[in-house]
This record gives sequence, C-alpha cells and structure tokens, in this order.
Amino acid sequence: MTAFAQTTASADRPATRLATRLSFLVAGFGIACWAPLVPYAKTRLGIDDGVLGMLLLCLGLGSVIAMLATGVLSAKYGARPIIIVSGFGIALTLPFLTLADTPVTLGIALALFGASLGTLDVAMNIHAIEVEKDAPKPLMSGFHAQYSIGGFIAAMLVTLLLSAKLGPFITTLISSAMMLVAMAIIWPRLLSTVQAEDGPLFVMPRGIVVLLAALAAITFLVEGAVLDWSALLLTSEGRVEASQGGLGYMLFAIAMTAGRLCGDVITAKLGDRPTLFWGGIVAIAGFAVLLAAPGTILAMSGFLLIGLGASNIVPVLFRRAGSQTVMPSGLAVAAITTTGYAGILVGPAGVGFVAKHTGLPVSFWLLAALLTLVPICAGIVTRKAN
Repeated sequence: MTAFAQTTASADRPATRLATRLSFLVAGFGIACWAPLVPYAKTRLGIDDGVLGMLLLCLGLGSVIAMLATGVLSAKYGARPIIIVSGFGIALTLPFLTLADTPVTLGIALALFGASLGTLDVAMNIHAIEVEKDAPKPLMSGFHAQYSIGGFIAAMLVTLLLSAKLGPFITTLISSAMMLVAMAIIWPRLLSTVQAEDGPLFVMPRGIVVLLAALAAITFLVEGAVLDWSALLLTSEGRVEASQGGLGYMLFAIAMTAGRLCGDVITAKLGDRPTLFWGGIVAIAGFAVLLAAPGTILAMSGFLLIGLGASNIVPVLFRRAGSQTVMPSGLAVAAITTTGYAGILVGPAGVGFVAKHTGLPVSFWLLAALLTLVPICAGIVTRKAN
C-alpha cells in the first residue's frame, strides 16, 4: 500500500499538470536526441557494431540501476527533487556524448546519461500518479503522449540541425539549452510531496504477470531498437545521408504519438484483445515494409506502421496488469514497468551483438519475429484476469 503525504491544496492544478507534462516531454526529448547521434559516435570512435552494442549496454544498465534506486529515494525525499536533479542531469550530460573520444569515456557518459533518464522516468510517473489522484478524469495517457511528442520534436530538431551542418556538439548544446529552459519552468511548479512506502519496492512477476511483463519487454525492445539503431540501419543501407538518419525515428515518433492520443477511444471501441492483436499485426507489417520495400520512401513508411501498431500495446498490458488477481495490481504494474524499461534500454545492446555477426537487417527481422508473440498471446492475456 502506498500513502501520499502532501499539502492541503489539490495536487491537480494547472501548474502541476504543466510541470508533469513538461517532465514527460523532457524525458522523451532527451532520449530521442541520442538516436541521430549514433552513426556519428560510431564513425568518431571507429568501432564496430559489437563495441557499439556494449556502449549501448552502458546506457541501459545505468538506466535500470537508477530506476531501482529511484524507488528508495522517492520514498524518502519525494518525486520533486529527483525530477529536478535528473532533468538537469540529462541536459548537462548530453553534450558530452559528442565529445567522448574513446569507448571508455563514451561508456561512462552514456551510463550517466542513462542514469538520469531512468531516474526521471520513474520519478515523473510517481508525480503523475499524485496529480491524477486528485483529477476528475484520467490524465495518464495524456502525460505519456507528451513523451512521444518530446521524442518527435527532438528527432526533427536534431535532424534539421545536423542537416544544416552545425555539427553534433553545437546541436546538443542547442538541445540542452531547450531542456534547461523547460526544467526552469518545471522546478517551481512541482508538488512538494513525500511518498511513504510500507511494502516492497519491487517484486519478481509471477503467473500471468510474467507473460504481461515479457510482452511489455518485447514491445519496449522494439521501441529501443528503433531509437538506437534506425539511423544506422538507414545510413548503412544507403537509404539516406548520415545527417538525415533521424528521419526514421521521427516518423516512428509521429505515428506513436498519434496512436497514443487516440488510444483510449480506439480501445474503448474495439476492446483489449483486438487492440493487441491488430496492433501487433500492423507493427510486424511495418518491419516487413521497412526491410523488404525496394524504394526509400516506401521503406520509410514502415516506421509509421511500426509506431502506429505498437503505440497502444503497452497501455493494454498495463490495464490487464491492474485487473489480474495473481498478485497485487500495484506490485504487478511496478514489476512490468521495470521489466519493460529494461527491454527498451538493455535490449538494443543485444541487437548490436546479433548485428555484428549477421547484419542489422537480420536483427530487425528477429525483432519482427519476437513481436509475433503479441498477436499470438492476445487471447491469453485478455481472456481472463488471473
């Protein structure tokens, strides 16, 4: 059970909603700034896909370790100071990703960058729960849509700046400045609350929750792979110039955002099972188009299909986690969140290991194969809340 100690004023105020939305925006913006920089980092260091995969693992491990620690810190200090520190941390570490000139220094920078991202991911969700608790209607989907919007804005901005030949370092300085402005707006509007936990901060999933967590991890893995590897896939296949490598993730983010903004209406009309089934089918079709289409424009449309299909899979999985009875819903959601984010942050490193031996296209075909588990298991996870 979780109890929130807060001031007598309602947590749901225009100021706190703005702070929460901007927190999600900064998180999505920050991580998406890295995607177009991957080819530049690989070229600068002169490394192969295997070493790059190890470096991405540093980012993922930093994030997951920080996520586990954030639960303890939030229980003691509340979400506000953690959002402030992690948000500024993302902005200040981003430029160093373009300055690191050895695999070791880049690995350290990515670990710190990932730790800031992971910490913000957990803390902003805790803050969102507090705000939504006092709201007359659900707000969580709208908050998470801001994450996708932030990713789209960053992918578009960084791609445009790199296309203008400003270079990676100047591009990251401009991006960091924008995040610092957002954090300055967020800071005074955050809730001054302390979360008190009287139960475990994390438990291993069991029963149907194991399957829910696995499907969430796969879906997040797909998102992480598109983030970290799409630019390199497009440039290595000669689809686009290096400066335009972020176009794939930008298209993916557009579709993901549109799907999430319409997700509640879609799910209410179709139901959970059809949403999972057809979402998985559309995403798989997107991989097929991306990898098999002969023309660049048609191939790029695959990113739209992947984003649109995957957009509402995870929200349905969280909904089912809340209705199952194998374990307390709060613990189930916490377990799925950590497992899912492990997929988005650690999983892409595995893509690099596979790519080293088989090539990136084969790695992306394997992602499509993993994603087939979503439509296959749609009936199982929605048949009965157990």
